[in-house]
Amino acid sequence: MKVTAVVPSYEPDEKLIQVVDGLLAEGFDDIVVVNDGSHEGHLQPFAEAAERPGVTVLRHEVNKGKGRAMKTAFAWCVENRPDIDGVVIVDGDNQHRPKDAMAVAEAMCREPDKLWLGVRDFSLDHVPAKSRFGNKLTRSIFHIFYHVTISDTQTGLRGYPNCMTERLLGCPGSRYEYETKMLILCAEEHIPIHEVPIETIYLNDNASSHFNPIKDSYRIYRLFFGTFVKFLL
Repeated sequence: MKVTAVVPSYEPDEKLIQVVDGLLAEGFDDIVVVNDGSHEGHLQPFAEAAERPGVTVLRHEVNKGKGRAMKTAFAWCVENRPDIDGVVIVDGDNQHRPKDAMAVAEAMCREPDKLWLGVRDFSLDHVPAKSRFGNKLTRSIFHIFYHVTISDTQTGLRGYPNCMTERLLGCPGSRYEYETKMLILCAEEHIPIHEVPIETIYLNDNASSHFNPIKDSYRIYRLFFGTFVKFLL
């Protein structure tokens, strides 16, 4: 199994090193960390990560968004890792267990013609209400407009097989809406989306997230506007 774990990160703290060390301990031996324009006070975790064996740190000079960080990693893998089975995206805030990242990687390698999602259980009491509502809304939209059932539309733990990488580089979007756009692309092009149940973790009510509930929600839901118009017509 040849899988590159990609960790996009902006303004991290010590949890980024915990993520990297956890992935290494779980058996990942090729990790790409993308510094998405973090400021000086947050550079130490990247310096420590770069000292780990098998870790490559890529850098944006300014913050460009998670989607652009993912594209930077995809492009790097196309050029430097053409023979891998695929890429697993892992958030850098330690809200994904390394064993769950490995489970997604293994599923992707067994069936490499699908997009794989690590999905959480939104029925649990500790899930923030805003996250539960947002997921329920986008899940319903996907079901109505695209006839695709997705348990967790917001998950950042995803497995992208190598056969999809170059196609995803051309998918529009640079921030959080990029992940939603990729789901839409798969639905429209009839690429199967499969799921792996993972542990549901929200640290401090998801306080470490850089998701802007107004700007990023607007970017995400305007993606559905064209589909909504077509649906009405």
